[in-house]
Amino acid sequence: ACICEKNKRVSNCRPLNGSCWCDSVGSGVSVNCGTLTSKCLLMKAEMTRSKSGRREKPKDAFENTDGLYDPECENTGVFKAKQCNGTTCWCVNTAGVRRTDKHDADLKCNRLVRTTWIIIEMKHAERNAPLTTESLNKFFKETITSRYMLDGRYISSVLYEKPYITIDLKQDSSDKSSGDVDIADVAYYFEKDVKGDSIFHNNNGLNISIDNEELRFEKTVVYYVDEIAPEFSMKSLTPGLIAVIVVVIVAIVAGIVVLVLTRRRKGKYVKAEV
Repeated sequence: ACICEKNKRVSNCRPLNGSCWCDSVGSGVSVNCGTLTSKCLLMKAEMTRSKSGRREKPKDAFENTDGLYDPECENTGVFKAKQCNGTTCWCVNTAGVRRTDKHDADLKCNRLVRTTWIIIEMKHAERNAPLTTESLNKFFKETITSRYMLDGRYISSVLYEKPYITIDLKQDSSDKSSGDVDIADVAYYFEKDVKGDSIFHNNNGLNISIDNEELRFEKTVVYYVDEIAPEFSMKSLTPGLIAVIVVVIVAIVAGIVVLVLTRRRKGKYVKAEV
């Protein structure tokens, strides 16, 4: 037997060719514990665990718009392009995020569209020691390359606009080699670490300490940009967004009415003799 340091949601671990291999919970797919497990298999394992009682899901990240779902994964661990819940189906990207409206089972998803850019935005709590972009850049680049095994060339930037920290991960399919971890998997591991539900063995969470002071986060949101734009229709807009659009339209109409009435009041008539 062996221990899968990078994934606690596994069973039947055994050494093989110098590496630890285990079966991912829920799917039974064999995974190499020497690298990150794919997000699809991790979600599958989490849904399997949640069915037994505890329901866990991120609070603020974009992919939680539809909540956790029980995904269909290829044998390689990647998401199938078409995901379904009963008779309702939708298309997803390589991060497993829905990119179309929901339809019936006849929906066609021709291929799995790649997510090429992931934006992780975090809002940190108040702290005593001030932060600089240089210190944040150094910490996160070193952490992401060592802890999540992502090649540094995929970390596009680390920006700081107090109190927001934004990390850009970019990875085109043409740039990614077979041995590189996927940015979608990295973002999922990172988000779980930040939110206190580490995927690593023994809940070995991420210790973010800069200038000898812990960095705590109040909010974390993950955004996805695909190589092909998503295919949402107006009917898929949330009621809140629709309400905002209606308010803006009403405000514009009201402004036009006020402007017309004001100009009428200010109008001057000149009497002329014929």
